[in-house]
Amino acid sequence: MSFGTNPVVNKPFEAPRQHYQLSDEGQPTGMLLDGRRPSVQIVPVPQARRKRKDPELDLGDLAQRVEENRLVNRIRERVDAWRKSPDRLGRVTPETRRLLEHWTDPARTRRLFFCQVEALETLIYLTEVDPTRFRGQIEEANADKNPGLHRLASKMATGSGKTTVMAMIIAWHAVNKARRPNSKMFTDAFLVVCPGITIKDRLRVLMPSDPENVYAALDLVPSDLRDGLGKARIVITNYHAFMPKETEQVSKLNRQVLGGLDGEKRFTETDGQIVRRVAKDLMGRKGILVLNDEAHHCYEKADTAPTGALDAEEKDEAKENEKKALVWISGIRAFDRVLGVKAVHDLSATPFFLRGSGHEEGALFPWVVSDFSLLDAIESGIVKVPRIPVLDDRVAGEMPLFRNLYRNIQAGDRPLPRKGRAKQSKIAMDPQDLPGLLESALGALYGHYAEVHAEWEKQPRLGRPPVFIVVCNNTTTSKLIYDYIAGYEIEDPNGGPSRHVPGRLTLFQNIDDHGREARPMRTLLIDSEQLDSGEALSDEFLRVAQPEIARFKEEKRRRGEGDPEKTSPQDILREVMNTVGRPGKLGGDIRCVVSVSMLTEGWDANTVTHILGVRAFGTQLLCEQVVGRGLRRMSYEVGSDGRFPVEYADVLGIPFTFANASKTKTVPKPPPPLTHVRTRRDRPDLAIRFPRVQGYRLVFPRTPLTATFTANSRYELTPDMIPTQVENEPFIGQGITFDLREDAERLRLKSVIFDVAGHTLRKYFRDDEGAVEVWRFPELVRITERWFETCLVTRGEVPKQFMKFRQFADEAANRIHTACARGQSGAGESERTLPILDPFTPEGSTNHVDFTTTKTLLFETRLSPVDHVVADSEWELAFAETLERMEDVVVSYVKNHALHFEIPYHYAGAERRYRPDYVVRLRDGGAEPLNLVVEIKGLKDNRDAAKADVATGIWLPAVNHAARFGRWAFVEIGQDIYEAERVLRGIAAGKREAA
Repeated sequence: MSFGTNPVVNKPFEAPRQHYQLSDEGQPTGMLLDGRRPSVQIVPVPQARRKRKDPELDLGDLAQRVEENRLVNRIRERVDAWRKSPDRLGRVTPETRRLLEHWTDPARTRRLFFCQVEALETLIYLTEVDPTRFRGQIEEANADKNPGLHRLASKMATGSGKTTVMAMIIAWHAVNKARRPNSKMFTDAFLVVCPGITIKDRLRVLMPSDPENVYAALDLVPSDLRDGLGKARIVITNYHAFMPKETEQVSKLNRQVLGGLDGEKRFTETDGQIVRRVAKDLMGRKGILVLNDEAHHCYEKADTAPTGALDAEEKDEAKENEKKALVWISGIRAFDRVLGVKAVHDLSATPFFLRGSGHEEGALFPWVVSDFSLLDAIESGIVKVPRIPVLDDRVAGEMPLFRNLYRNIQAGDRPLPRKGRAKQSKIAMDPQDLPGLLESALGALYGHYAEVHAEWEKQPRLGRPPVFIVVCNNTTTSKLIYDYIAGYEIEDPNGGPSRHVPGRLTLFQNIDDHGREARPMRTLLIDSEQLDSGEALSDEFLRVAQPEIARFKEEKRRRGEGDPEKTSPQDILREVMNTVGRPGKLGGDIRCVVSVSMLTEGWDANTVTHILGVRAFGTQLLCEQVVGRGLRRMSYEVGSDGRFPVEYADVLGIPFTFANASKTKTVPKPPPPLTHVRTRRDRPDLAIRFPRVQGYRLVFPRTPLTATFTANSRYELTPDMIPTQVENEPFIGQGITFDLREDAERLRLKSVIFDVAGHTLRKYFRDDEGAVEVWRFPELVRITERWFETCLVTRGEVPKQFMKFRQFADEAANRIHTACARGQSGAGESERTLPILDPFTPEGSTNHVDFTTTKTLLFETRLSPVDHVVADSEWELAFAETLERMEDVVVSYVKNHALHFEIPYHYAGAERRYRPDYVVRLRDGGAEPLNLVVEIKGLKDNRDAAKADVATGIWLPAVNHAARFGRWAFVEIGQDIYEAERVLRGIAAGKREAA
């Protein structure tokens, strides 16, 4: 039942290659197996160390059941085969191909998780590649559970990036629809539905117009396709908006009169009115795509309800689930009747039927088509590992007492109060007299929190504390625990001054040991369900939360953030909750959150280290939802082995998890320091602007071509790229050797040169009407022959005839084309080389840099408009230090990090984006400073040469001829970083050969 010493065995950006074996009960055995784990329906719950059955604490057979998800595994097998097939990208549209290449490019600055790409690959496979293979099974599942709707669900663990996947789905549809507007396969109208205001606020990043939109932040769409994204219409709403509103204010009596024998007449909105109110921007569009975030709330209720015996609280929960689901699915059906719904894509970590659905509780939605489970996410290091008690020192019972805390408290002599605070005894309402088991659990978890907090305090640059959350069953219990933790005020019944009682947990005190209000506040009391609904807070909750609301308003007033009296109490609390863990924000100093209701989704602070559950957990589904609030990683920096280091979240009171059963006490390492990198507003004279180039327009004159080859025109062909010999041997008997050279050497080298010249001609030399300029073929043959003689280098026994293969011929064509472009530029024809600029943002600048980083190779600047250099190597750091010493020639400089300064080039058959390391403005005697693009490069390979070749041969002439961006040059600084100053001073002195 252990993961061993380290549960992280896979790299986050690759398909899982290993997994831990599970027992028949779904428990990790500690044995590591090769390959990926098949998709199974299991909620991982480690059994207690004692094996005696304890019916009091039984969670039902859901915890023990393990079933294979056959449809998911069959689809996964087909998607894997398609992913590995040579013609993979030939079976989709050109736009989809471009997106897939962009998303899977290993050179991306922000690489996407494998699970994110796989979710899209699955939807693309089912839509474009092989839409008929699984259609019958999916339609059957929908006909039974969602008649009239086509739903596909992607199961993704909490913290694995569902918001990014939604953005990728929108981009995939939008860019395809923009290029082929008559296609019925794609749409440009999207309705995003979520379970609450909290998530709705967070999902605003799906709007391309949002300043923090995820498309730009994660570079999800190539620049040449962004125009299609701009045409998309996207509406984001919470499902509460689907509730029909009253159109007429009519008294109950009049309704009864008007309704007659049919009962009260209702004056509510029609489907069309609901759709127009919720999604006015989608009116006029047909065939919309619905994206359901946290889709486990959305389903059709079955006629039967095999839920078993439920207590009062569980019945209330079932009714609430049923009510939510009815509103949500009814809203989608209203959109289907008015606008037509092309498809519904569900995204959820837990796409299971809830209690009250009428379906088997915890059963997987049968329309799930891809699955990256919590087990997969933990083994890939994408999320934290939750740890809970597996053993205590009591004699009786199987489960540790802190494992199912609430049930054990309620079974004791001092149960917690239920709903209805006025009906409770004075003892039950006294924060100083909590049940002993609860007080000891708080003390135990807080003690560990204090150790973690102390470790984080040793790194003051972190600027944020670890977070401890408590999830309670009702307002009464939450207020008791909040008062115990943070302190409270006692009013004098005789009218005298009130008395402040300090909080019992020092680090969480809002009232300190001297009876004074602690500043800033450390503990937050919220009702997450009321905040998510968007409705006004209940009178009961307002009464208990009024003191903290008043203090947060005072803090907003002190910060000068508008008039807090014009902000509603729920908006104040929502702002605090949404900014927990964010330095400098209203909730940035919060250390403890006490929540009424489940806090099951939408709250994604990544600094949660401890969770305490003080409520009933009838199913493992609910356990996973609550624990998920603490699973988001703090750091996404990979280690030297390409894997994420393991992170933990410690949990009490929630009977869920799998974890190391070791008794060793460990304190989680603090996250890496968070550095805020931004533009210095006091350095406007150092600003740097640059072109945002999408491509190039080259027009060759009807004169003989001139090719100028350079060192970057060189191409090296080695046995590592293509073997020359392959040996095959049986277990017994004689082997055989395949010698690829024999076949290649039968070809005359001249015929290969002809083939490469012809490929170059067809790829790059066409007239305005797209016809091949066949008359250029003879001169291209001569140029290609010269490239073979002077630039093609082979290693080992690789023959030059191997250039017949399309992959290598393509690289030759790219270099020959660039050499021809360079030749005409040198001949005074540069006006025929022009840049194609981004139509939306043709110019970039350093004026709006603002991001945070956990990287540690940092350098504070003086001559840069950005306050820090974020370096990828010691060489880059040393270069920045060199620039700071050259004030006499360096005007300003910037490290190209989060600037989106890119140079388009072709390599390996695809258009790619090259991000140089620095831009330096040099005084070189010109009317204005020279903009020097600098690349810090050690050993160069073919790809590096391709980048530099295009940068110098096409990008520079195009940008310089455009004239609107100043003068530009390019230089590579090699392994000897100590020569950097000499090279730069040489360029400043006009000795461009120094570059």
